Amino acid sequence: MLPDRAFFDTLADAAREQTLPRFRTGVSVVNKLAGGFDPVTEGDRAAETAIRALIEARFPEHGILGEEHGNVGLDREHVWVIDPIDGTRAFISGVPLWGTLIGLQSNGRATMGMMDQPFTGERYFADGKVATYRGPGGEAVLSVRDCGQLSDAVLFTTSPHIFEGEDLALYRSIEEKVRLFRYGCDCYAYCLLAGGHIDLVVENNLQPYDVGALIPIIEQAGGIITDWDGGRPENGGNIIAAGSRSVHAEALALLARR
Repeated sequence: MLPDRAFFDTLADAAREQTLPRFRTGVSVVNKLAGGFDPVTEGDRAAETAIRALIEARFPEHGILGEEHGNVGLDREHVWVIDPIDGTRAFISGVPLWGTLIGLQSNGRATMGMMDQPFTGERYFADGKVATYRGPGGEAVLSVRDCGQLSDAVLFTTSPHIFEGEDLALYRSIEEKVRLFRYGCDCYAYCLLAGGHIDLVVENNLQPYDVGALIPIIEQAGGIITDWDGGRPENGGNIIAAGSRSVHAEALALLARR
């Protein structure tokens, strides 16, 4: 048995009840990374707890892969992939470009997904066939755009500081060829790509929960998302997403210089 849109909405509503009241309130932050900064808030943990409780009650036979509370049943046919607040740095900074990511994999393939941004009231959803948008602007079917070539592309990455060594040089080789590049947005950038507003997202060292919900949104809007070797992105790692296969191929050729 598979979930419908209404159940995804229920999950996002439950997460929203935990995240939105804590946004821009000076919520306490815990650093998960010794020697660096990997923040987590009580909003992250409470939202994932709420999502997991609903899934376990409705689909006890499904597995769950979550950022904050571990994994259960990853060998099962259907596995939920949860990032309760993707963009925690934005969240604790008061920037409304974070999102709750709720994805579903079937036999290891990302098939359904939702990105919910509670503050702006926007939801991006892939139902297995079509990607759609609901928000202040109404409802729409999502469709990527084809800008033609890399030199005409608008590129996003979270920050150039996420890249190190050779990866930074490879990223810069793409950045210097596009028409425009911008930083920030985390998961929101991928949804902008699915909506046909930008053309390319390049990032590295992502976890499966960072992309699990976004893969079907991009693919069902007509885009392409892979790792830097052109393989499936479900396991995370170095990720590239594009609105057109030609732009993806141009960027991938630069990354292949590794």
